[in-house]
Amino acid sequence: MSGVECIINGADLLGEVPIWCERSRKLWWVDVRVPALQSLDLSSNEHRKYPLRGKTVGSWGLRELGGMIVSMEDGIHSFDPSTGAQERLVEIEADKSGHRLNEGRVDRRGRFWVGTMHDSVREPIGNFYRVTPNFEVLKVFDGVNIPNSVVMSPDDRIMYFADTPANKIWVFDFDIDGGNISNRRIFRDLTGHPGAPDGSAMDADGCLWNAEYGGSRVVRYTPKGEIDRIIQLPVSQVTCCAFGGEKLDTLYITTASQKLAPEELVKQPLAGGLFAIMPGVTGLPEARFAG
Repeated sequence: MSGVECIINGADLLGEVPIWCERSRKLWWVDVRVPALQSLDLSSNEHRKYPLRGKTVGSWGLRELGGMIVSMEDGIHSFDPSTGAQERLVEIEADKSGHRLNEGRVDRRGRFWVGTMHDSVREPIGNFYRVTPNFEVLKVFDGVNIPNSVVMSPDDRIMYFADTPANKIWVFDFDIDGGNISNRRIFRDLTGHPGAPDGSAMDADGCLWNAEYGGSRVVRYTPKGEIDRIIQLPVSQVTCCAFGGEKLDTLYITTASQKLAPEELVKQPLAGGLFAIMPGVTGLPEARFAG
């Protein structure tokens, strides 16, 4: 695989949050708008979809006890793909009409960090939360429009966060033991870029790979926020990326087909597809929720 390839032309409305599971040896991702969890067995090339009960799924994480946690419009749910069993574990903003959970990530102490947003009103009325393995929910900060790009540095000293309409990626000092973040500052201002910051992946070298929604590309940034590499895609709405495969040496990229006009879909027949490329670097194992 010398260049980027579409490996599943699934026409996802809003493909998001690819995660490699070393136990199942599958790549998993979601379609936010269906909503559904999806899997790809790399050995057999079997692609499966697992419907979720709800209106939207914003993000998800692997669970140490097995199965997954998924962030829906009303809180965090457990999900077992082998049985289809789904149960709400904790409410988050279930009383706020039109709100839903969006981007989230499990840290290497088993906590889940997740942001909320209004699904149609583009105003900074969402929040960012920390969910402990005991399901204690703490609001960390507010003023969020569309939360994205939640990822941690390899040494667990930095947390990244983006607000897509603000066109900025920030970093925080991250206290992995205490589960606290502080000293928010701009990592990269994307003003003037062709797209806006969406989901991200971290590689073993400490570089951030960010999907640019509307920009037809994934950009690799050094720890200093400098552009190191650009991967162009044949679709405009690039949503997220993750390293996977047995050696964590393949970058998988999700995309969306939502809101594209018929003439745009003709020009982008692979919109909503799952893409892959071997970029010459490796990623990090995904952490698991400890609850």
